[in-house]
Amino acid sequence: MEHADILLALAGIFGFYMAWNIGANDVANAMGTSVGSGALTLRRAVIVAAVLEFSGAFLAGSSVSETVRKGIIDTDLFSGDPTAFVCGMLAALLAAGVWLQIASYFGWPVSTTHSIVGAIIGFGVLYGGVEAVHWPKVWQIVSSWVISPLLSASIAYITFRLLLKNIFFKSNPLAATKRLAPLLAFIVMTILTLTMVFKGLKNLKLDLSFGPALALAMGVGIIAAVITAFLVRRINISDDEVSKNSHRIQYLAQSLSKAKKHLRRVQGVSDPSVQGEVAILLQKTEDLSAKLEREKGPTDTLALNKVEKIFVYLQILTACFVAFAHGSNDVANAIGPLSAVLQTIADGKVALESAVSPEVLALGGLGIVIGLATWGWRVMETVGRRITELTPSRGFTAEFAAATTIVLATKLGLPISTTHTLVGAVVGVGLARGMGALNLNTVRDIAISWVITVPAGAIFAMIFYKILMAFFG
Repeated sequence: MEHADILLALAGIFGFYMAWNIGANDVANAMGTSVGSGALTLRRAVIVAAVLEFSGAFLAGSSVSETVRKGIIDTDLFSGDPTAFVCGMLAALLAAGVWLQIASYFGWPVSTTHSIVGAIIGFGVLYGGVEAVHWPKVWQIVSSWVISPLLSASIAYITFRLLLKNIFFKSNPLAATKRLAPLLAFIVMTILTLTMVFKGLKNLKLDLSFGPALALAMGVGIIAAVITAFLVRRINISDDEVSKNSHRIQYLAQSLSKAKKHLRRVQGVSDPSVQGEVAILLQKTEDLSAKLEREKGPTDTLALNKVEKIFVYLQILTACFVAFAHGSNDVANAIGPLSAVLQTIADGKVALESAVSPEVLALGGLGIVIGLATWGWRVMETVGRRITELTPSRGFTAEFAAATTIVLATKLGLPISTTHTLVGAVVGVGLARGMGALNLNTVRDIAISWVITVPAGAIFAMIFYKILMAFFG
């Protein structure tokens, strides 16, 4: 193939650039909630994610990559024109990378898979027309914009409401946490092990059916429950530390604070005749808040911190599993097109499947780590702090709901996006505390960025494809 050396160099650069942007944008799925809740500092989150993302990409990344992700376009179109195919794949890598960088700059968590799919659609339409695209596949991807966040938000909402009822609204929440911690550890480790088998390790072709996988996962869950039961027994509870109604009072105080904000808004837009009545309600609310503040003991914060500390460990555990699974799965968005280009140049014909060398896996993993370390904080800020206020228990709930959604969707054959799943889970946690707990402006901006992702990738790919074909076609 003409200009093979230049095309190989561009493939390496564009592939690394795409991997860098995956790290900058997508790794917030695993670590954003941990940073936002305070379970991990940004520095520690970067270190933990770097180790696990790279390990997932290098150790469990696919050894054979599909040339065109998810069968989006008809590969037979390019059988007699390998140069156009190589330029198209290079354009897709560059286009997806550029869109992800724009999204990361604004702190928008978008799907890297949808970015590369949109880019492939772009150059496919430009080369072979609209009929070159397998539109049923595209509509399946579009449906994931709705399925992913709705399913995870529902699971997160139900899970957090159960935690509130069975832990935080109990007269002694720390004792309730100690009782439930082994059960939580069992459920969490079972779900996370299933997530690892079906998503994180699927490239290793373990070929475990659901029965053996569930037995393995439950075995891991039982071990985790036994260890947790032993550890939580070491946490002491004294009457001096935990007052009977401390946490109930704390949540009442938070609710009254929200009520005061709403009453002030009503007072500001009401007629003079109504303003007086609102002022009376506002004063009563202020008096009740003051009374609750006096009843709160000095040990409330200490007791709540002990409850949240248990959830810190559970949240870090879920974040580690999600990071490993993400590295193993989504590194293909960078190395898939890259490997296809390398194989096509080497063979002189379009490669429908291409072997992925350890060097390419390492390049993808390294790009993800560097992207995370340099720009990852931008999207972490959005996921962890701008959607809703997170604590370790809320962050744990979001990660758990996302992992559960991945397992359910995988077994039911539903199309999902990891990014959309996690964001939906965070929204669900916020909704469990009331609509006022959500930053609706941030949610709106994220939703718009999801809709834009596929067409943005397609438009950028068309532009870059034209430029590359002008030089090499």
